[in-house]
Amino acid sequence: MRGRLGVRDTLVRTRTRYISLIRALLRQHGYRVPSGSAAHLIQRVQRLPLPGRWRSVVAPLLAVMRPLNEQLAYSDERIEPLAAQDPRVPRLRSVPGVGPVTAAACLAAVDDAQRFRHAHHLEAYLGLVPRESSSGETQRRGPITKAGHSRTRWLLLHAAVSILRRHPPEAEALRTWALRIAARRGTQVAVVALARRLAGILYALLRDGSVFEPQRVRPPRPTAPALVAS
Repeated sequence: MRGRLGVRDTLVRTRTRYISLIRALLRQHGYRVPSGSAAHLIQRVQRLPLPGRWRSVVAPLLAVMRPLNEQLAYSDERIEPLAAQDPRVPRLRSVPGVGPVTAAACLAAVDDAQRFRHAHHLEAYLGLVPRESSSGETQRRGPITKAGHSRTRWLLLHAAVSILRRHPPEAEALRTWALRIAARRGTQVAVVALARRLAGILYALLRDGSVFEPQRVRPPRPTAPALVAS
């Protein structure tokens, strides 16, 4: 499982680099690629009213992305049945935004939930807590540490974005909570906070052997306000 997740991670990072370059090239000349899933970026670029010379500039990148998308789909198809063999996966997949890949990555990173005393330890292990810089009686919090398993952290951030964009009814309480943070601190901070919250929920499910119940979601304890993605 870790091997297949590592291969998928490399494919995703490669595609992300291509997407970033395509967006940057087109943005320099006043073209903005609409937001949406990475798997459908090719179609969104093709719908832009680009002049022929700029279509030819990004054409090689789009051509390389097609087989990348196919290999990513193949990887997901191989991971899902492997993940289904673990009885803990269905419990994790009951959480909105968490699919077989995210569940498998979480299990590969956590292994045994009992080795973490509480959710905050897991959140710190995944690099989703802010750095601290203190002097005297002054405590400053900066960007998240990005320590630990980058793959699991990235997937949780992706799950948080999915909840905010797709409005799943079973995640309404989580989404409302994150939107309140977004109104005060911005969307980026809200995504990180929601990803951290999801990590805590996954930890609780693994610890208790339970499944996600939307009606039982409660506001977390107040924490220091600084949660920055970078």
